Amino acid sequence: MKVVLFGATGMVGQGVLRECLLAPDVEQVLVVVRAPTGRRHEKLREVIHQDFMDYGALEASLQGHDACFFCLGVSSAGMGEQAYSRVTYDVTLAAARVLSRLNPTMTFIYVSGAGTDGTEQGRAMWARVKGRTENALLRLPFRAAYMFRPGFIQPLHGIVSRTRLYRSLYAVLGPLYPVFKRLAPRFVTTTEAVGLAMLEVARSGAPKQVLENDDINALAARGAR
Repeated sequence: MKVVLFGATGMVGQGVLRECLLAPDVEQVLVVVRAPTGRRHEKLREVIHQDFMDYGALEASLQGHDACFFCLGVSSAGMGEQAYSRVTYDVTLAAARVLSRLNPTMTFIYVSGAGTDGTEQGRAMWARVKGRTENALLRLPFRAAYMFRPGFIQPLHGIVSRTRLYRSLYAVLGPLYPVFKRLAPRFVTTTEAVGLAMLEVARSGAPKQVLENDDINALAARGAR
């Protein structure tokens, strides 16, 4: 299996990249990043690219892949809807449209978030924009597309968020993860589980296109067997 990964330097993307490099059936991982990941691995191919709205120069590199794991995203804190939409909707769809044209048999997996508003009508701005992004992706002519909606994600294996706010949050909440997992297992997951679940969906599909946190954990458990 050949994989394209966006967002490999973010917290979720780091976890997904780790699981891809460990998976015996993953032949190659192409990561599209603005800055080097610092990782070295025989399976890893890194492309430095600055304009995430234009992939004309990368089309040859993007062809021939079986799956795309799209983990690129930002917090909506302090952002207006137009700016957040550009990063969340426009950037995602720019990549997805090119990939669907070049790789019509590809499985595309997008990391959204728990609480995403698929009706696009709710009061929470970020949830509306994420919902609009999900709906647009589901209309593209991929072989299959899946929306991942994780809840609280605990970083494992030394992974840390690049966002200062999230680092502070995890410093406080991280030690409580075992408690959250025991009291509310449906709403917590890990970077490892997200990566394992993505790989399992790319291999074998899933019973539905929108996958909530408990679905992700179940798929991760299936993929780990």
